[in-house]
Amino acid sequence: MFPLFTSTTDPTEGAKPPLLLFNTLTRTKERFMPLRNDYVRMYNCGPTVYDYAHIGNLRSYVFADILRRVLRLNGYKVKQVVNITDVGHLTSDADDGDDKMTVGLKREGLPLTLEGMHQLAEKYTAAWLEDLHELNVRTPSAIPRASEHIAADIALIRTLMQKEIAYEAPDGVYFDTSKFAEYGKLGGIDIHALKEGARVEANAYKRHPADFALWKRNSELGWDSPWGKGFPGWHIECSAMAIEHLGKELDIHTGGIDHIGTHHNNEIAQSEAATGKTFARFWMHNAHIQVEGTKFSKSLRNAITLRQIVEHGYQPLAYRYWLMTGSYRTSMNFTFAALDAAQVALRKLHRTFVEDLADATGGMRDEAYALEFLQAVNDDLDTPRALALVWKLLKDTKLDDAVKRATLIHFDKVLGLGLREYIKGAQGAVQVPVLSIPIEELPQDVRKMVEERETARANKEWDVADTLRNSIHARGYSVEDSKDGTQVTVAS
Repeated sequence: MFPLFTSTTDPTEGAKPPLLLFNTLTRTKERFMPLRNDYVRMYNCGPTVYDYAHIGNLRSYVFADILRRVLRLNGYKVKQVVNITDVGHLTSDADDGDDKMTVGLKREGLPLTLEGMHQLAEKYTAAWLEDLHELNVRTPSAIPRASEHIAADIALIRTLMQKEIAYEAPDGVYFDTSKFAEYGKLGGIDIHALKEGARVEANAYKRHPADFALWKRNSELGWDSPWGKGFPGWHIECSAMAIEHLGKELDIHTGGIDHIGTHHNNEIAQSEAATGKTFARFWMHNAHIQVEGTKFSKSLRNAITLRQIVEHGYQPLAYRYWLMTGSYRTSMNFTFAALDAAQVALRKLHRTFVEDLADATGGMRDEAYALEFLQAVNDDLDTPRALALVWKLLKDTKLDDAVKRATLIHFDKVLGLGLREYIKGAQGAVQVPVLSIPIEELPQDVRKMVEERETARANKEWDVADTLRNSIHARGYSVEDSKDGTQVTVAS
């Protein structure tokens, strides 16, 4: 049995606002109610582990984590499943060509074998899990691997074949989209407007342009099946894993907006055709992260990893903070200037919590603020409004520090910005962070100014040093000189 995530807090007292979520299926914001009163089954499309995830990929998991935290704040138990695609997943929506795992094997000089694929997958699964940890994304209830569910894939395909909704072709097995009347209902895809080659590459074996592979034959690599040796299609993998771990009917299914048109419509078609039940009641999708107006893409070589952000002197949680300054459904343009601002704000919050509120224990959360926070996050995860409430709370002179501290801790159950970890630090579980910032953790331009200022001071160029101090302060940092050396902190 996999663990359920259960609420650790009672719902906010008083008139509780409804939880409203934007459902891609209906293209409206709807009141969320699970099939069972207190139990939510949620599936999140996970990574194809052939390379490091870039920060655009990671937005999906921060979004899903915030969603799960909000569900828990509303008193629900949550079983969350995030899959690992460690076989297959073609580089596009086409049913031909190399898949991403094969691309990874070739890139790293690994053998084109199942053992090589496993080695590649283990490396990048570990890296992905490390990224989630650094972003304070809590571990899901289950993280199934596609390679461990081949029998479930075959069973699901066999059901579709028996119902004559799938057909065998010389190169594998395909789903017949003409047999599923509601194909394309997610996102309003007009299947009749599709032309051969417009959405997928021409394939002479398909009966219809939108038909998609359930099984692809490969005489050299793969698993045995009733339709020959080969691999399951990417779409059937997700359906099989979701059904096996969560059942035939899900409450919520999430992913990036790029999954709407093809992957998620294919999941719906094959799952509902096989089971006769509604596969997922709520479909939720996060928008892309762009850089200079262009979507992050490894093929465009503009992808940035979390490791690279850390190497530039940023805290991983600064990226989480920055993501929450926008709606998950809004495309955001990534810049290091924006990340700088997020890091300054985050450090100021941490500094206030550790320095000013550390001893203000024993307080109770303010229920008016707690209700306002719940109203924000229950309105389709309105994190910008929730963050604004954090700073409103800190400036509120009518509340004492103990109440502010307790209320911040309550907020952080959803925001996940590390305040609860600092409480553990006081109990010896983790180390409370040092408030002076090591120079290697500073943004590159600030680091350069600090070094130039040290040189100016050594040369007794005091005017230059003062000018640089002011420039550093304008970037949100303070410089303090002492007998122990120069210390850089977040500006008050």
